[in-house]
Amino acid sequence: MKNILATIVGFIVASVTVYIFESLLGHNLFPLPEGANPMDMEWIKNNMDQIPTGAKAFVVIAHFMGIVVGMFVAGLISKTSMVPAYIVAGLMIAATFFNIFMLPKELWFSISDGAFAFIGFLVGTSLTKKQISKE
Repeated sequence: MKNILATIVGFIVASVTVYIFESLLGHNLFPLPEGANPMDMEWIKNNMDQIPTGAKAFVVIAHFMGIVVGMFVAGLISKTSMVPAYIVAGLMIAATFFNIFMLPKELWFSISDGAFAFIGFLVGTSLTKKQISKE
């Protein structure tokens, strides 16, 4: 039961982390153009060239941080198993790659988003293992 809770809470924390970095920080530091609707996938597909580069960079940072923080929290709650952290990472990496393949992007954006998702998994795994080995 503890591992199920760890997975659910880890995923929620990962999602909130992505929201904070992508929407709260990224969109405030690099505002979208007038009339933009970031919740409308069609608008994003048709106007990707109008989104500031800084906002795109924050998407990459958000995906990285979401994976790391989500895995860490899942491990912190579980304390005995890496499985919840791996499930959280799998869900977040799947969401990242869905984003990469569903939206047309510049090559740098797609490569860095995928690479930082992988690096986030490695960092998250390392941090989570340290939490689990403490117990």
